[in-house]
Amino acid sequence: MIHIGKRIEETLHEQGRSVTWFAVQLCCTRPNVYKIFHKENIDIHLLWRISCILQHDFFQDLSDSIPTNSHSE
Repeated sequence: MIHIGKRIEETLHEQGRSVTWFAVQLCCTRPNVYKIFHKENIDIHLLWRISCILQHDFFQDLSDSIPTNSHSE
C-alpha cells in the first residue's frame, strides 16, 4: 500500500506548488499540511478535496497499489 501523505506531497511538488498555496486552497494552516504529508491513511472526504484541488486522482493511486492475487481459492 502506498503512503498517501507522501504521494500527496510528491504530487504537490511535481506541480510546482507551494505548501502555502496548498494550505490556502485547503483552508488550513501550513503545519496542518505537513501533518497530512505524514499520514499513511486519510479521511475519504479530505482525500476527495485534495484530489479536486490538485486535479489528481489519489483514489486511483490507491487502487493501483492493490495487489492482485492470481491464485484464487
